[in-house]
Amino acid sequence: MSERSVVPIDQILPNKLPLVALMGRPIFPGIFTPIMIGNPSDVKVIDEAVSGDALIGLVMLQNETENPAITDLYKVGTAAKIVRKINLPDGGVNIFISTLKRFRVKKTLHASAPIVGAVEYLEEEEDNTAEVKALTRALIAEMKQISENNPLFSEEMRLNMINIDHPGKIADFIASILNIDKAEQQKVLEMLNVRKRMEQVLVFIKKEQELLRIQKRIQKEINEKIEKSQRDYFLKEELKAIKTELGMTTDAKSSEYQRFKEKIDAFGFEGEVKETVEQELEKFSLMEPNSAEFIVTRNYLDVIVSLPWIEPAVENFSLKNAWEILDADHYGLKDVKNRIAEYLAVRKLRGSAAGGARTSAASAARNSGKVSGGGSIICLVGPPGVGKTSVGRSIARALGKEFFRFSVGGMRDEAEIKGHRRTYIGAMPGKIIQGLKIVKAKDPVFMIDEIDKMGISYQGDPASALLEVLDPEQNYAFRDHYLDLPFDISRVFFIVTANTLDTIPVPLLDRMEIIEIPGYIDTEKLEIAKRYLVPKSLEKNGLRRSQVRYTKDSLLHIANGYAREAGVRAFEKNLDKIHRKLVKQIVEDREKLPAGEIAENPVQAVDKKAVEKHLGKPLFPLDVLKKADRPGVSLGLAWTSMGGDTLVIEAVSAPGKGGLTLTGKMGETMKESAAIAMTVARKAGVERYGVEPEWFEKNQIHLHIPEGATPKDGPSAGITMATALLSLLRGKSIAGDLAMTGELSLTGQVLPIGGLKEKTIAARRNQVTDIIIPKQNLRDLDDIPDHVKKGIGFHPVERFDEVLALALPD
Repeated sequence: MSERSVVPIDQILPNKLPLVALMGRPIFPGIFTPIMIGNPSDVKVIDEAVSGDALIGLVMLQNETENPAITDLYKVGTAAKIVRKINLPDGGVNIFISTLKRFRVKKTLHASAPIVGAVEYLEEEEDNTAEVKALTRALIAEMKQISENNPLFSEEMRLNMINIDHPGKIADFIASILNIDKAEQQKVLEMLNVRKRMEQVLVFIKKEQELLRIQKRIQKEINEKIEKSQRDYFLKEELKAIKTELGMTTDAKSSEYQRFKEKIDAFGFEGEVKETVEQELEKFSLMEPNSAEFIVTRNYLDVIVSLPWIEPAVENFSLKNAWEILDADHYGLKDVKNRIAEYLAVRKLRGSAAGGARTSAASAARNSGKVSGGGSIICLVGPPGVGKTSVGRSIARALGKEFFRFSVGGMRDEAEIKGHRRTYIGAMPGKIIQGLKIVKAKDPVFMIDEIDKMGISYQGDPASALLEVLDPEQNYAFRDHYLDLPFDISRVFFIVTANTLDTIPVPLLDRMEIIEIPGYIDTEKLEIAKRYLVPKSLEKNGLRRSQVRYTKDSLLHIANGYAREAGVRAFEKNLDKIHRKLVKQIVEDREKLPAGEIAENPVQAVDKKAVEKHLGKPLFPLDVLKKADRPGVSLGLAWTSMGGDTLVIEAVSAPGKGGLTLTGKMGETMKESAAIAMTVARKAGVERYGVEPEWFEKNQIHLHIPEGATPKDGPSAGITMATALLSLLRGKSIAGDLAMTGELSLTGQVLPIGGLKEKTIAARRNQVTDIIIPKQNLRDLDDIPDHVKKGIGFHPVERFDEVLALALPD
């Protein structure tokens, strides 16, 4: 506690003082207060001072440091006399000091501990005007108001303040007890003009009063909230007691408990499920609603009662009706529809044979490890935009089942499939259980999109998690991590989609029946546009069918010139673009009419000229079709995840050191295939066409496959590259509109390839009339629709010599 000093200060003060650094706040003159000294160097200073005149200088540190120097101290401090010293057990001292007068350090006599400085004592600039008297009264009045509202101000402090008779000392005393920053206190200490010092302290008092007002307001608000909370609690307790007396125990918890119990009893659980659910229900009844575990258990029980546990009724759908739905929703795809119809027929036959015995035999089938449901797993593979997702919706409509779709593209967390364990905050079931909760049926159609685009991370492998989901031998007792109970999903009809099979793990692929959906040719796109795309786009853009009329040539022009991909998504985008421009023109014409006049709705005829007006010049003009029209160039066929494509192989030679240069972003397999093609072509050139062996030593051959930025790989361009090289060696162009595909062996055998259907569609789009294929791929021609094969001649070969006879006849 600080108090006013009673020690006289009219003694002679020395011109040099040992300086003690203050870590906290500065100490003003005229104060009697204790100080704790712990620094060994400062203790030594105190001991030396006590043995002498007991005078020291107190100066505040600018920046706190363990071993301060003179440069770390402020220039202005307070001279003090040590009245009493008490040694402490830890080696420090507790001193009682009486502060005497301000001083300024003029010169450093000893810069480091113990610090000694030459000082000059500062005199106050007195001002006995009426303004100073008024300020004195104002300071005392304001401080009296603060001290009355603040219990930290003792009665002793209030008496000390009233008994001080000097204005400057009043300002010093108030500055020392106010809760202000130490830098501000140092600023007051350095003020010699009494009036300015008092004005500055008055500003600090006003700030303190404002803080006290805010503090009182906050305290009042908190007290009101506490009182309201206590009042609400007591009222709720009284209301609960009244309801108990009247037998009206219908609080939220009991109603929730009753709802859960009724639903659980209706399901008639058995075994592990019954035991676990009853334990959770009993735990729920004993929990306090305000506990965190209460919410977790409630959410868990809510998921359980929301799932479809009851066995579904026997399926009763018409195969004829299913076929009509597939026909109505999709044009073509005859092979796909046949495969789906076969699946549905098997499903219907198994369902009618099982009849009502399915439910009673379910548990026995599970115990024996046999499949108790009739679930199927179909994998629809094809390029983007060919209608894989819409086929899944049509299957659900044909079966009369609920449909649920979710995408696993880019998924890297297995918890998305199998859920999170309940120990985690915010845990929830996986997509399978979530879907069943949404559709509220045990035998829906589930579509899992983009299964070829899943990833692996430190959070697990979603593809491995799907193994249990899609395995009929396991999914009758699927165990989600969140649910942690066996749930039968064997009745679910799973349909998965992919653009390619290359990235799907083999164990997962083995569990699915693959149905390939090929790309469309221009005539198919024409029919799809007429039946589906044009009406859909017109409706989307606010037009009626009677307002727009397309010619056959205009639709074919869009298919060939603007949307030459495997699917019809780009076709639909181009139709939308045309219709938006037509709508803009119609609205602008209406706005030009006088008020009250009704606009006519003339039929907008869209021909080839109108298509180019709205869409610009064709992206794929017919005059730039890929052709092999010069020596060293051949036309190949490639398969991509976007469908089939034509591939131009270019070969040139130039004088050099010999060798083969490959460009066009080829993969490792394709580079090996090019090396084989070079060897076979060199052998054929020397032995069959009489090319000098020295020619290969003196000429550099460069083989390129445009476009250079597109990655390419695979062995199926082997015969195409070898033919291009021999075309270069002979200086002869390849005959006609001929394309080819086939893997080439080192001995000249032509080996089978994949994706013949997609490659044939690509050839047709490029107006190819003849295709050389491996003889072992003849069986694949049966899978290609007749309208796709129409007008194309297929030439099966076994040896590369047969390829040369067709492509470069003598």
